[in-house]
Amino acid sequence: MRLRSASSRHTRSVLLAAASLASVAALATACSSSPSTSNAGNASSTKIDAVGAENEYADVLSQIGGTYVNVSAIMSNPNTDPHTFEASPQVAEEVSGAQLVVQNGVGYDDFMTKIEQDNSGANRKVINVQTLLGLPDSTPNPHLWYKPSTMPAVAAAIASDLESLDPSESSYFKANLATFDNSLGAYDSALATLKSKYGGDAVATTEPVADVMNGTDPSPQDVATQQALFTGHKVKVFVYNQQVTDSLTQSLLTLAHQNDIPVVGVYETMPTPGYDYQKWMLAEVSALSNAFGSGVSAPTL
Repeated sequence: MRLRSASSRHTRSVLLAAASLASVAALATACSSSPSTSNAGNASSTKIDAVGAENEYADVLSQIGGTYVNVSAIMSNPNTDPHTFEASPQVAEEVSGAQLVVQNGVGYDDFMTKIEQDNSGANRKVINVQTLLGLPDSTPNPHLWYKPSTMPAVAAAIASDLESLDPSESSYFKANLATFDNSLGAYDSALATLKSKYGGDAVATTEPVADVMNGTDPSPQDVATQQALFTGHKVKVFVYNQQVTDSLTQSLLTLAHQNDIPVVGVYETMPTPGYDYQKWMLAEVSALSNAFGSGVSAPTL
């Protein structure tokens, strides 16, 4: 866990990261591969086989591809840690057999690249989001889906590749892309409202996804500084990684509650069931808004 003190910049990060700061994950056991709900039960050999390294990308694949794509997600379990994920032979087989792959990049899902390199002869289209956005390897925050401009770019790239793979359904993919882009309006509006109301308020975070990665143990001075934010009521909200906690996180949560600081838990992979990418982002923005405006905690969605 890495501790950071409060500042308006962190609040801005919260805004930019779809509900902001989705705590750098730690989903601790092994991610599972599962079919997208929108295509489940409709598998057909005539469909395009597509894989999303993370279930948020798989969800967008499913929304754009619709009935013409079989989609699976490699990392979809909110109780597993993508930073320590090791691909099984089953995962390797699934990725190597895909016609279209979407992966995050920035070192977040390197196992995908290794599988693809081991099967370099496959006729496969790969959307590496880092490459798509032109980001360097040194990008400090690899959780690219939390930036509002990321998924529209990913969706457009997906639609383009699907059109290449199945030109006869080009108009269908274009229509789904337009629907997806339009559906982000509520999220964009909620972010704008959150920024206008609370853009100058301070937050404390354990792992600010919009800033840095986790993995650095805080010094005693860092811990004391973080504790003072709560006891001195210098922050309005405490945002933490809901998907992994340790004894220090628990102690900070207790301290926040004791000092009436609302806490908001954020996620690294999309919670399921009941969510698509848009609903997930909107739910986290709503949780932050309620925390700032009404002091309501939302440790889980």
